[in-house]
Amino acid sequence: MAKAAIPARDAPPSFLGLAAHPVRWRLLSELSRSDLRVGELCARLGLPQNLVSYHLGRLRAESVVSRRRSAADGRDSYYVLELDRCGELLAGAGNALHPGLRLALAAPGERGSTAARRRRQRVLFLCTGNSARSRIAEALTEQLGGGRIEARSAGSHPKPLHPNAVRVLAERGIDVNRRPSKHLSEFVGRRFDYVVSLCDRVREVCPEFPGHPDLIHWSIPDPAREGDTDEETFVAFERTADELATRITFLLELMEHQEVR
Repeated sequence: MAKAAIPARDAPPSFLGLAAHPVRWRLLSELSRSDLRVGELCARLGLPQNLVSYHLGRLRAESVVSRRRSAADGRDSYYVLELDRCGELLAGAGNALHPGLRLALAAPGERGSTAARRRRQRVLFLCTGNSARSRIAEALTEQLGGGRIEARSAGSHPKPLHPNAVRVLAERGIDVNRRPSKHLSEFVGRRFDYVVSLCDRVREVCPEFPGHPDLIHWSIPDPAREGDTDEETFVAFERTADELATRITFLLELMEHQEVR
């Protein structure tokens, strides 16, 4: 006797099947901490590149993972987990089963704000020029962390603060003009809980830091290199600030979780 077909409206959300595969779950787990190249993912999973690339393709097709060309080596790419997209799909999956299971996603300023901290955690952001990405990340982390995080930034080849970095942060109520750009060598002997590289090039020259901090890489293009006019470049800076704000809110949640474990 033939089995009756399940109506499409009663089928489980596609994200559940997508994420439930053991290889794809491992990929999601690895990328939840840091942007990685396919070779690094193969090494961590102990699987051949063709298999890893296949499953990355499945994740990219659902916009759960994206790919960015490496600024350090144009022949290579970094894979990025779209955490907000994952959150939306998880919330939708719970709601599909029962409205009472719908996940309530915290607003950006609310994540990582509930548990009492034993001490201020320290995070260092690195990029090439310390003129845009790392300075924006430093300022946003201090703002979103509500004084609970000590954030610093530096560059491998420091340059003056970009005017559009000042402008984009000013629109968020942050004044960064008082802090000069710094070389990463100034921080080599200092202890941090997290060191986050925002530039593919600086990741390749990142020195060792005492205390074995968590090393995280976010492959974020330099907004100063985008756009043909100043206004187009400013739009790129806004886009960069928005992405950093999203990533930082999830980083704050990670910090909270690791400290209270």
